[in-house]
Amino acid sequence: MNARTAEPSIGGTIDHILSVLPSLIPSAQRVARICAERPEEVAEMSGADLAAAADTSAATVSRTCQALGFQGFQHLRMLLVRDLGAAARATRSREAGTAGWLHSIAEGAGDILRTSLASVDVAAFEAAADAIVAAPRVLLVGTGASGPAAQAIALKLTINGRPCEAPVDGVSQQLTARVLRPGDVCIVVSSSGGNAVTLAAAAAAVEAGATVIGVTSFSRSALAEHSDILLVGGARFQSWDQGAVGAGLVQYLLLSVLQLAVADRMDGDDAERARWAIRDELGAIVAEPSDPDDDSATTVS
Repeated sequence: MNARTAEPSIGGTIDHILSVLPSLIPSAQRVARICAERPEEVAEMSGADLAAAADTSAATVSRTCQALGFQGFQHLRMLLVRDLGAAARATRSREAGTAGWLHSIAEGAGDILRTSLASVDVAAFEAAADAIVAAPRVLLVGTGASGPAAQAIALKLTINGRPCEAPVDGVSQQLTARVLRPGDVCIVVSSSGGNAVTLAAAAAAVEAGATVIGVTSFSRSALAEHSDILLVGGARFQSWDQGAVGAGLVQYLLLSVLQLAVADRMDGDDAERARWAIRDELGAIVAEPSDPDDDSATTVS
């Protein structure tokens, strides 16, 4: 049972359940999955009803709720009822054709984003921002589908006056992590928390004594074991298409908020001068005319 009772913010109960679900034993996973996938039905169930639906015992239902961080089934049920009431709205049928996909995917991603940060621990988030500001050196690590979010936030941090490194390939990430020092920060981004290449870099950072900030969708993943500070967000993917869109957006959203928190902590004349110097340089690069006949001309996209 978790030491701290879970009390997700409004709309975040299912996200919290899904963030813990992979770490549960099979019988508990069945209970948790029914709660996440059929909350309207669970809201009308008793503990015995849920046990029968999951083909397990009432004792397993109780232990599952506690393993998820809730006081018991009635506490979990109350939170699901709360969230269902808050989310009640008219359902619009999907239009046919391209317009239908535009609306459907946008609405699905919006639903994911709306509650995606409910499972982020505020104290951990504050500690992560403080560590990044104080670190002599910051490394961003992310491969595969998590790579774009890591690269984008590395650039935003640099523009805001917090220089950082973000090698693109996994080998460079691991080698760079290995030469970090105590006090340095390694931000490791992996939605699944189980990417072997990313975990190798995280392990190298741990061995080097750096502070590892894990950004993932699952609270008890392999990445959690390597992280000094864990930021968990966005485990709810209703379907492959919405999930494929939502996963990257959630990572970018969470890292963007972290970047804003870091920038806020860096307020001061020196930080502001650094930010303006970088922005001026960026503006000069974008505005610089290029000669189409000059092979050395650089195109900025």
